[in-house]
Amino acid sequence: MAAMQIRRLRLGAAFVLLTYLILHFSNHALGLYSLDAMEAGRRWFLLIWRSPLGTLALYGAIVVHGGLGLWLFYQRRTLRMPGWEAAQYALGLVLPALLASHVVGTRVAWWHTGSDDRYARLLLFFWVQAPERGAWQAVALAAAWTHACIGVHYWLRFRPWYPRVAGALFTVALLLPTLALAGFVAGGREVTVLARSPGWTEALMRATHPPGATEAAALGRIRSGFLDAYLGALGAVLAARGVRTLWQRRRSIRILYPAGRVVTVPVGFSVLEASRVAGIPHASVCGGRGRCSTCRVRVVRGLADLPPASEAEQRLLARVGAAPDVRLACQARPVRDVAVVPLLAPSIAAADAFGSDVRQGREQEIAVLFADLRGFTRVAEHKLPYDVVFILNRYFEAVGGAIQRAGGIPNQFTGDGVMALFGIETRAEELQVPLQIGIGIHAGPAIVGRMGYGEGVYLTAVGDTVHVASRLEQLTKEYRCLLVLSEQVASRAAIDVSAFPRHEVTVRNRGGLVAVRVIDDLGRLESA
Repeated sequence: MAAMQIRRLRLGAAFVLLTYLILHFSNHALGLYSLDAMEAGRRWFLLIWRSPLGTLALYGAIVVHGGLGLWLFYQRRTLRMPGWEAAQYALGLVLPALLASHVVGTRVAWWHTGSDDRYARLLLFFWVQAPERGAWQAVALAAAWTHACIGVHYWLRFRPWYPRVAGALFTVALLLPTLALAGFVAGGREVTVLARSPGWTEALMRATHPPGATEAAALGRIRSGFLDAYLGALGAVLAARGVRTLWQRRRSIRILYPAGRVVTVPVGFSVLEASRVAGIPHASVCGGRGRCSTCRVRVVRGLADLPPASEAEQRLLARVGAAPDVRLACQARPVRDVAVVPLLAPSIAAADAFGSDVRQGREQEIAVLFADLRGFTRVAEHKLPYDVVFILNRYFEAVGGAIQRAGGIPNQFTGDGVMALFGIETRAEELQVPLQIGIGIHAGPAIVGRMGYGEGVYLTAVGDTVHVASRLEQLTKEYRCLLVLSEQVASRAAIDVSAFPRHEVTVRNRGGLVAVRVIDDLGRLESA
């Protein structure tokens, strides 16, 4: 729970800093209109951020966000991570060094010397006196914005509404810094022209009171002291990580993965960190922050020896209906040898982060329907390939829509194995005889899960119920009917089928008989 509170505190600080960046960039963008517009916007900007409350919020957020960032960096057991996460960490770690000169030259100079850091003086410095510093400043702001955008994206991507607004947010994220940079350039050009006017620069210096040589030296010492302190803190974190690693290597555990792969790591590593150290692909949409469930694993040996799941982990696992032997790989830190099986494909998308736990398989009662299009091979012999594909696609569209409206899930379309009723009517004049269908439906227990390999993983079901339903569909050919329905389905659906012929049939590789009803007229079934 403490880790969750730390992340929430750091997220709150990040929101303050993001708000500051948005307003700062918007102020820069006013340069597209005029230098005077930039100065007018700056007065409102300073009214917020140089007030006592704004100052406390801004610099408190800097200290909290940066300090907790170093703490979380220390907490990581391995520096192997996805590219996006590495980019965010790297940008976050270099930002203090990139922004130190700007902060000292503006806010700190205003505090200590009373210097007025208005846009005209800063743009004169960045465009005329030290243009290389202007380029450096643009790089620093771009790094800060990129760091913030990565964080916002990976925070929002679990929200169900995010895919609908992601395009608009990306447009804003691209447009705002572009306008800010354009305003910075336009303002710089205006100042460059003004600087050629006799006496303009001297008048600006008298009005803004820039630091003198002694004051500039004092500010330089402040900047150097901050950088030394920050680099010292970063070095201390790296040293502490090294000492911890040496200490933990005194006691190691082994984690067994599928295919007999064994990874040896120090005690304290999470299962996800062990996967990363060994280069084993492992799903982790949230980057191992415990905010999704995609890294979950089934613990096949050593479950009792794992430290208990935290309340937050229990909530996440309950949300996806995970079995009792399932844990989050990013939260489970074994103290003894364990054997695990990752449950989700490494390439899973963020939209599936909270999908039900079906990869491991789960037995449940379902109804299975098989349908076949009768005589379509003969029809296709006299059609062009394009026409065959068109008919089949309309056929799939009609059947898939009907299944979904009835609350089902279209599972597999193979060949012409689904009925075609409404979609084919638009081209019925081209068919010499009406298309006929055969459907078999059975209900009972089956194992439901995501099965397959690589890109071919999909939701399906296996078991006796599926086998029987397939057999009933085949029987429609023998009985020359539209539907063969097991009495189990009729009973559970509360359908009166007493008016239809009853048969008891055998199913290959299965003992016992299956009682079925033969339906030759679907209209009679509805009225019954």
